[in-house]
Amino acid sequence: MKTLVAGLLWFSALGNGLLAGLYFAFSAFIMTSLARLDRAAGISAMNAINVEIVRSLFMPVFLGTTVAGAVLAGLALMRWGEPGALPMLLGGLLQVLGMFAVTVAFNVPLNNALAAVAPTSAEGATLWARYLEDWTRWNHVRTLACTGATALHILALVAR
Repeated sequence: MKTLVAGLLWFSALGNGLLAGLYFAFSAFIMTSLARLDRAAGISAMNAINVEIVRSLFMPVFLGTTVAGAVLAGLALMRWGEPGALPMLLGGLLQVLGMFAVTVAFNVPLNNALAAVAPTSAEGATLWARYLEDWTRWNHVRTLACTGATALHILALVAR
């Protein structure tokens, strides 16, 4: 069981680090760059990214770290007295709630709305302005959650 927990912690720490870097890139410069394009080009580019990302290696990392985070949180509760249980629990909760739940509840619905709008329409103009602000705000949350989960799972590894 110790080897399984250590493996899950390593996988989660590394996977969350990759996700944090991706989300950071979107927050730091990708969304700003898309906002500088004319609206139709920005919407088209973001829609292309949203189609491709679910076909890429992002999805196994995204889903795998979510499952690992949930399992680690559950194991931490079952092994509460052991060293590293608290950061293991908190890291798992940050992963599942701060990254996965935020993605499902906020970023994906915004992506779906963007995919359904005509980029050159008045509705597209209104949606794009809101999308840039709202999607990026929730992406900041995902960036911080993944960064925190990475740090907490590394801390759990050190404590063990």
